[in-house]
Amino acid sequence: MTALRRGVLALAAPVLAFVVAAVVTSVVLLGTGDSPAEFWQVLLTVPAGRNIVNMVNFAAILYLSGLAAAIGFRMNLFNIGVEGQYRVATFAGALFAGQAFLPGALNTVASVLVAMAAGAAWAGIAGVLRVTRGVSEVISTIMLNAIALSLVAYLLRRVGNRIGQTIETDEIPSNAWVPGFSLVPGETAELYGLALLAVVAGVGFAVVLNRTRFGFELRATGYSESAAIASGVDVKRMVLYSMLLSGAVAGLIGMPELFGASHAYGSTIQTGIGFTGIAVALLGRNTPLGIAVGALIFAYLAQQASPLGITAGISPEIILVTQGVVVLSVVIAYEVVSRYRSRLEQSAVAAALEAERRHEEVAA
Repeated sequence: MTALRRGVLALAAPVLAFVVAAVVTSVVLLGTGDSPAEFWQVLLTVPAGRNIVNMVNFAAILYLSGLAAAIGFRMNLFNIGVEGQYRVATFAGALFAGQAFLPGALNTVASVLVAMAAGAAWAGIAGVLRVTRGVSEVISTIMLNAIALSLVAYLLRRVGNRIGQTIETDEIPSNAWVPGFSLVPGETAELYGLALLAVVAGVGFAVVLNRTRFGFELRATGYSESAAIASGVDVKRMVLYSMLLSGAVAGLIGMPELFGASHAYGSTIQTGIGFTGIAVALLGRNTPLGIAVGALIFAYLAQQASPLGITAGISPEIILVTQGVVVLSVVIAYEVVSRYRSRLEQSAVAAALEAERRHEEVAA
């Protein structure tokens, strides 16, 4: 297969996916009596500077969520509990930071580590159940999500402070806040300082996955557990370590917003981030660069949801439909293109063998 054909096939899957997603979304809009033209006009409008900053901030959060899910996916572990791990970790980090046991930056660093440890510990419960009792991580993490929601709500009522209609942990001291920095000249909105955690985590994920023995064993186990066992890989150990690492990354999800804007954990915390991260990981094919693209797409769609109701009179919930259709379209498109590529490679091999056979017959 020529390099040109490989390049065309690599572009074919995402292009096909977004074309299908656009068509399906337009059909849904027509079916509900809304105007597809107005929808696409609003959706494709270049966001204002402030909205661009908000989009990048949200993309950084979604990227961390996507990475947390992808770590498990690369090993055929379905960590559906990122949402619960993120909540437990953010609450633990905010509670620790609000006590101001340490001064300034030390408080920030220690709180981030506490959040990572809490996320890892919560994910580790599912890992231990998997390796010791054979409990499916899908079932255990779904149940742990519900437990996390109730547990954090209970603890928040016990230790939190009521402010109006909300309950919050003690505010983080101002000397532990992480200042943002300007992304768009002239805009007051700033990029979260800890949004850089997404970059660090992404680079670390790529290095660990592709340049370390642990990453090799993780990928090998994901490709074939029986082959990994035959090669001497301790699969149970890899399952536990992968769940712990996934939970630790999930612990980073709430840190940019916590130390950059809210400065406390409250009942108004963003929900659904962990579940959206699963879709982002699937959209990005569980690769660091692909997840970044997926996070930006989802953040862009979420940011453009608000103007839909104001400008076009279209319910912002259609964005959720669009996001779901995009994920399904990408999964289907990559499978179609992959099968087509395999068919081409098989045809090329068959043609080469046939040519060799004829050459031997002529030589004989």
